[in-house]
Amino acid sequence: MSTITQSPVRTGPSWFAKAEMWLDERGKGAWIAAMVLGFIFFWPVGLALLAYMIWSKRMFNKSCTTRRKAHSPSYGFKSSGNTAFDSYKADMLKRLEDEQHAFESFLERLRDAKDKQEFDSFMEERAEVATQEPEEKSA
Repeated sequence: MSTITQSPVRTGPSWFAKAEMWLDERGKGAWIAAMVLGFIFFWPVGLALLAYMIWSKRMFNKSCTTRRKAHSPSYGFKSSGNTAFDSYKADMLKRLEDEQHAFESFLERLRDAKDKQEFDSFMEERAEVATQEPEEKSA
């Protein structure tokens, strides 16, 4: 007779993920404080936190929370329980995203037009200088 032992099923994030989320909610200052405390109590912990912060680019972001929210697939799409409202919200968010893309393409066209106008102006000035130089040399 054999018995089957089952390992406990993990439901939820690990302690490391919980600590990471807790520090992210408090911002970059909390990460720096944790790193300094790590160096004070046991220097390899501080060094490990510094390496993790550099590797995950937390040292160079403006904010830890904006990075997490921007890359979270469910950000802004949490169900309210009301299907009509959820449908309205999804349609509105899609419309706003489409408007944002249209506005970004409009700004890109404006920048391109301004660049072309500046380049054309530069080429005209250069052509004027080039036509004046031969006249000065022949005189």
